[in-house]
Amino acid sequence: MELLEYIHGVADLRKLKPEQLPALARELRRFIIDVVAAKQGHLGASLGVVELTIALHYCYNTPEDRLIWDVGHQAYGHKILTGRKGHFESLRQIGGISGFPSRSESDFDPFGTGHSSTSVSAILGMAIAAQLQGNNQRKHIAVIGDASIASGMAFEGLNHAGVAEADVLIVLNDNAIGIDPSVGALKNYLGRTKNGTIKEEHFFESLNLHYTGPVDGHDLPGLLSVLDQLKNTGGPKLLHITTTKGKGLKKAEEDQVTYHAPGRFDNQTGDLISGQASEVPKYQDVFGHTIVSLAKENKRIVGITPAMPTGSSLKFMMDEIPERAFDVGIAEQHAVTLSAGMAADGLIPFCNIYSTFLQRAYDQVIHDVALQNLPVVFCLDRAGLVGEDGATHHGIYDIAYLRCIPNMVIFSPLNEEELRHMMFTAQLGLSHPIAIRYPRGRGVTKNWEVPFEKITIGKGQCLQMGSQIAVLSLGPIGNTVSEALNHPELKGKAAHYDMRFAKPLDTELMDEVLSRYTTIFTVEDGCRSGGFGSAILEYASNSNSSAKINIMGIPDEFIEHGPVEELHKLAGIDAQSLQSEFLRVLDED
Repeated sequence: MELLEYIHGVADLRKLKPEQLPALARELRRFIIDVVAAKQGHLGASLGVVELTIALHYCYNTPEDRLIWDVGHQAYGHKILTGRKGHFESLRQIGGISGFPSRSESDFDPFGTGHSSTSVSAILGMAIAAQLQGNNQRKHIAVIGDASIASGMAFEGLNHAGVAEADVLIVLNDNAIGIDPSVGALKNYLGRTKNGTIKEEHFFESLNLHYTGPVDGHDLPGLLSVLDQLKNTGGPKLLHITTTKGKGLKKAEEDQVTYHAPGRFDNQTGDLISGQASEVPKYQDVFGHTIVSLAKENKRIVGITPAMPTGSSLKFMMDEIPERAFDVGIAEQHAVTLSAGMAADGLIPFCNIYSTFLQRAYDQVIHDVALQNLPVVFCLDRAGLVGEDGATHHGIYDIAYLRCIPNMVIFSPLNEEELRHMMFTAQLGLSHPIAIRYPRGRGVTKNWEVPFEKITIGKGQCLQMGSQIAVLSLGPIGNTVSEALNHPELKGKAAHYDMRFAKPLDTELMDEVLSRYTTIFTVEDGCRSGGFGSAILEYASNSNSSAKINIMGIPDEFIEHGPVEELHKLAGIDAQSLQSEFLRVLDED
C-alpha cells in the first residue's frame, strides 16, 4: 500500500506512525521526480528537503503554526502534503499552482516568497504580531538556505531576532549551494562547523540565537527528535541541518547546478531530454561570450553578478578570466555599490543582474551610481515577462523604475547583434550609467558574431515606412511587431520605428514621427504605467502634439505564471493581438 495515496493534507500525515515516515519520504521524492520530469520546474531544492518537510508538518500544528520557505524553490513537497497533490501537475501553468509559496493559494503559505532572504524578517514580524495579540501558543518557523542566509537582509533579520525575544525557529538548510555553489566567508565558516574545526562560541550564538547542529537533514528520526526538543525551547533559535541538493536522483546529486531546474528529463535515469537543437543562441550566452571577447582586449573590464553566474552566463568569464569576474553571492545591494566603487577608480564594471533582482538594490542605483554619475553598465537579464516563474520574477518594471532617475541611460536591443554592439559601445567610455535590458531565452539571429559597431546613444531607427499609422517599439518585442505588420492591409500603411532607447529619447526621430502621424502605437514588454509608452506620451504632450498615443504593454496588474507566449496573449502584445488592434484602428480611420 502506498502511503502518499492516502495523504490529502497534514491531518492525514499526522495519523501516520513515526516509523512509517521514511517510506513516505521515498514516495514523496518519487512523486516530485515523476511530475517535474514531465512538467518541468525546480527539482533539486525540493528533493533535498523531503525529510525536513515531513518532519516540520508532522511536529508542528501548521497552518496555525506559521511556516515560511525562503525563496520557495524547495516547497514542492510542502505543497503536495498540504492539500495540493491533486493539482500538482498544473504546476507553473496558467491557472495552475505557483512554483513558489503564495498567500492566495493556500493557508499553508502564510507569506509569499520568490526572492531570497525574506523569511527571517517575515517570520519575526509574525512572531511579534502573535506576542502583541496575546497568542503565545503559536510557533513560527522559517527555512532558509546557506546561500540565502548570507544576504544582507537575512543578517538584518537575524540581528533583530537576537534581541526581540520572540519565539522563532530558523532552520538553516546547509547544502553548500544555491542555484550555483555558495560563495563567501560565511560559507567557509559553515564548512568548518560541519567538519568539527569550530570549537569556540558559534557565530549564531554570538547573535543571541540558541544554536543546535549540525544535524543530518535526511535522518527523519533525528529530525523529529530535535524538533520536539526545540518546540519546548523559547526565544530565538537556529537549527543547522545539512542536506544534499537533489537527494534521491543520482544525476541531480552529481550535477546540482543543471538539476536545479533541468527542464524535461527521464524520470527513471535522470537523463535530460533535449528538444530540437536551435542555432539561435540565448541572449544570456551572447552576453557571456561577448564580455569575454571584450575583456580580453580591454583590461579595465570586470564582471559582477549576485549569485547568478550560470543563469546570466557570466560563468564564461569566470572560467576564462577568473581574476576579473566576481560572484558576490545573494547580495544585490553590494553588487551595485561594488560596481560603483570599481567605476569610481577607473574600471568598467558590467553588473550583470536579473531585472527583477535589481529592484532589491534600488537605493544603490540612485545614491551610489546615478547621483555620482558613475558609468556602471547594468546588463539586465530576464527583462520582460519570463514565463513559468511568474509574478515574482517578471522583469517588467525596470523601464519605469529606472526612467525617473537622472543620468540613467536605458537601452534595449532589437536582437543579439545589437546587444553585442551596445556592450562594445559601453566599454569605449560612457559619461553616464546605462541599463541594457534583454529577455530570457533565445533571440532571432543565427549569425550573431558580427564585427562590432558603435551605437550612438539616444538614436533610434526606422524599420519600415508607412502612410497612416506609426508603431514605436522598444527592444526584442519589435520582432513581434514586425511579424504583426506582415499583413497585406498593413503594408504601406503602418510605419515601424525601433526606438532603441527609452531614455534619452531620439527627439529628432520623435519630431519626425509626430509631424507625420496622428495615430501612434507604442509597444513594450514592460509595464504600461510609467514605462516606454509613458515616455512617448510625455514627449508628445510637451511638444503640444495632438497625435493619439495608444500604449500597448503589460497592464497595471501582477501577471501570473505560464508560458511566455500565452502571457503575451493575456497582455495583448502577441503578434495576432497587435495585428488585430492595428487593423481595427485603420478601419476606424
